[in-house]
Amino acid sequence: MTASATREEPLQALLVEDDEKLARLTARYLEQRGVTTIVVRSGPEALVETARRPFDVVLLDIMLPGRDGLEVCRELRQRSHVPIIMVTARDEEADRVLGLELGADDYLSKPFSSRELLARIHAQVRRARGKAGPEQGTLRVGRLTLDTRGFQANLDGRPLSITSHEFSLLRVLAERAGQVLTREKLLELARGSAEEVFDRSVDVHIFRIRQKLEENPRQPRLLKTVRGAGYVLVAGEEP
Repeated sequence: MTASATREEPLQALLVEDDEKLARLTARYLEQRGVTTIVVRSGPEALVETARRPFDVVLLDIMLPGRDGLEVCRELRQRSHVPIIMVTARDEEADRVLGLELGADDYLSKPFSSRELLARIHAQVRRARGKAGPEQGTLRVGRLTLDTRGFQANLDGRPLSITSHEFSLLRVLAERAGQVLTREKLLELARGSAEEVFDRSVDVHIFRIRQKLEENPRQPRLLKTVRGAGYVLVAGEEP
């Protein structure tokens, strides 16, 4: 066993894919790069497997027998914060947005690069483990507190239930409280790249954050939209 292997356990991934050849090739690639991969081929199997054991990431196709990936994503998100990456041939923006609305953290379209998939897996796991950025500690912005070690957000001392990608966006906003950030900048800072930016993905995540952060999400006081510019987390109390 190498020194690096003793520092961290191998990542555990669940690959939900009904294309047998693609599943086999993807699993082989990930296994060769230190990601232990369990493969299932239907929605019901995915829900059983995620209830049976913990995973670091779930790679979820949309077109599945039994129950489709969107249904699985919705149910899984209700009981787990595990990072979910949608991997599918359906590349319409409406499908991307719906997947994100249901709780997915990222979206990768087929055909995809195996190297890109691996990079996205590591990025999502880092966020889920609270290691998305170089600095670790506590961020406080008004009534909001972010524990970047424990990957926990609290409002007035009350814990908020948020996904890893929501936490990454909220952390970027908190680190730059009072500063207006464009959609592209938010994605660049939260994901490390502005590639494949589609504006509504950020809008969906922001709306979900507001539902958990604001008393009235449609009239936000903490996380505001600056029309034509982007989003800003208010640095102090509202007048």
